[in-house]
Amino acid sequence: MSSNPAIVVSDLSVEYPARGPSASCVALRGINVRVETGEVLGVLGETGSGKSTLAAILAGRGLPLRASEPGPRISGGDATVLGKSLRKAKKRDLAEVTFHVGYLAQDAANTLEPSLTISDNVALPIFERDEHYSRRAAGARAATMLDTVHLPLSVLSKYPYELSAGQRQRVALARALVLGPSVLVADEPTAGIDATVRDAVIDLLAQLRDHEGFSAVIVSHDLSVLRRASDNTIVLQGGRVVGYGPIEDVLADPQHPFVDGLAKALKPPQRRTQRRTRRTEKNR
Repeated sequence: MSSNPAIVVSDLSVEYPARGPSASCVALRGINVRVETGEVLGVLGETGSGKSTLAAILAGRGLPLRASEPGPRISGGDATVLGKSLRKAKKRDLAEVTFHVGYLAQDAANTLEPSLTISDNVALPIFERDEHYSRRAAGARAATMLDTVHLPLSVLSKYPYELSAGQRQRVALARALVLGPSVLVADEPTAGIDATVRDAVIDLLAQLRDHEGFSAVIVSHDLSVLRRASDNTIVLQGGRVVGYGPIEDVLADPQHPFVDGLAKALKPPQRRTQRRTRRTEKNR
């Protein structure tokens, strides 16, 4: 394992500036976390906790290059991704980060270009980098990536509307991986897909974890994703980290009231027969 971490987040605060009638909003407050090369970090939290903002920042997406542009601002601390500081990143720095960091946004299945074939959708990041790239080589790369996400090559010539939601999600994942990124940032990769396909996506994320030097940040409310595909997990509430460690350890020994409530909510209900047995033993 490389001695250089893939991601270092140091006292990171992020806010969305006031625009028109909308007041400014602080999304992240003093976040500290480190992702080693080869490590997968899970991110868990309630709606509005800052999960998606953190994912977008670490993927180098959405950061405005000018004060007049909309989007989140790093208002304190810094995030360093593959050695590049994002606090005062220039266009060239962000381009390098986005080249090496694959990003699967929330609802990524709905972001496929409807007028392009699946092959062209997967290859799109290649042509965004180099419009003169060989179409044959790009097609071969797209085919390899579809095989990686366990989709048949017969879908290459199809269009997004011809595929199921689960298939489109896997196409979006193939697109996020097509440039061979060192880091994958996936925001709710299993949201909105049925249980059988969800398991296939989780298995794929777990397999990617076994690739040497591959690092990832996976935002998910799905515990099965975090259990099978992450090494450590941070829990966010109100933009702050309120839990960190292997997900089972975090839930088994909550160090914050929010995590305690989360652990109790996720605890499976006792079976009626178990309760009846206890009552019987108590009355003996």
